[in-house]
Amino acid sequence: MQQEHETFPEYFYTELKDELQSITDYWITHSLDENSGGFVGQRDHENKQIPQANKGVILNTRILWSFSAIAQFSGDAKPLQLATRAFNYLYDFFQDKKYGGVYWELNANGTPINRKKQVYAQAFAIYGLSQYYLLTKEENSRSWAISLFELLEEHALDSDNEGYIEAFQENWSVVEDMRLSEKDQNAAKTMNTHLHVLEAYTLLYHIYPDPKVKKSLENLIHIFLDRFLDKKGHFHLFFDNNWQLLSSTISFGHDIEAAWLLIEAAKVTKNTELLQKTEKTALQVAKTFLKEGYIQGKGVLNEWHQETQKMDTDRHWWPQAEAMVGLLYAYKIDPADMYKTAIIDIWDFTKTHIIDHKNGEWFFRIDENNQAYTSEDKLGMWKCPYHNSRALIKLLDQ
Repeated sequence: MQQEHETFPEYFYTELKDELQSITDYWITHSLDENSGGFVGQRDHENKQIPQANKGVILNTRILWSFSAIAQFSGDAKPLQLATRAFNYLYDFFQDKKYGGVYWELNANGTPINRKKQVYAQAFAIYGLSQYYLLTKEENSRSWAISLFELLEEHALDSDNEGYIEAFQENWSVVEDMRLSEKDQNAAKTMNTHLHVLEAYTLLYHIYPDPKVKKSLENLIHIFLDRFLDKKGHFHLFFDNNWQLLSSTISFGHDIEAAWLLIEAAKVTKNTELLQKTEKTALQVAKTFLKEGYIQGKGVLNEWHQETQKMDTDRHWWPQAEAMVGLLYAYKIDPADMYKTAIIDIWDFTKTHIIDHKNGEWFFRIDENNQAYTSEDKLGMWKCPYHNSRALIKLLDQ
């Protein structure tokens, strides 16, 4: 539940709390699939439901996490009901009862149409299931999360070169196309997937403090510090199986998100040396982020392509959310005004330009002139309540 605050002005917390309620209300109103069960697969920019849209596992696992976290934070009954709805739908339809793991995509009626085993998806299932267990103590949720952890350690962990392979076929055999989406490179090891395995294992360790999870978590932290992190305070994104760098693109949102998730991972291991290293890294990343990825009054930029020196100046919704949390963690380590000022400024930018005050929720992305892309979804495979609801909870519950 919300605590007494001193860090920021009181209006800041009032606005955050109101927006968390608005996000909750949006998803309660617009996400339920009353015809086929679970949650609808897609709504466009204007909130129009796309008939017979497919259902993605990322949307559904993130809904499970979000409603579970919101219910735990607020104590309200309705988010709990929807968290249970999400758990039941995942359990009944996304679970591969033959080979283990979760499918990538179902049709509108719940039939699997893409059975690929994306490690990123298994991680989000662990994350959502662990949060649901913290809320409900539902043992099936905990045992399923543990089994998914064991599957990843058995099939995805590269015991020779360390790290986790990106994706597999339905039966966990080799797959050629490992991409999460069309915009991604076909790489064997990616920062993004490792980040969410780290996130998932951190929460799993809260409900399953097994030495195997701790060892895997510590190994993941070392991989971030030794493999992904560069000297300037960025995390590289795409590597081959032998850790040869495949891209020099920088994602500002992933940089600042990783900064605080690494601290959380180190905290749960109670490894003092690792915590000190992650805190030092977080400050380096946060300072670089403020210099390169953030513009006062104009929010957080998307990506920088180093080879072409081209900056992607679109503002996506999720980096604004992650930036506020990452900078808060930096501020807790080093209470410098620049972090606090940037957090309030990013929130002011978000509430003015990113939040859709007409149709609800947040725009997927806007251009450098603050115009929303009407071709993007409000709810979809990748448009979920996880980043923004989590950021608001973190900021409120500090």
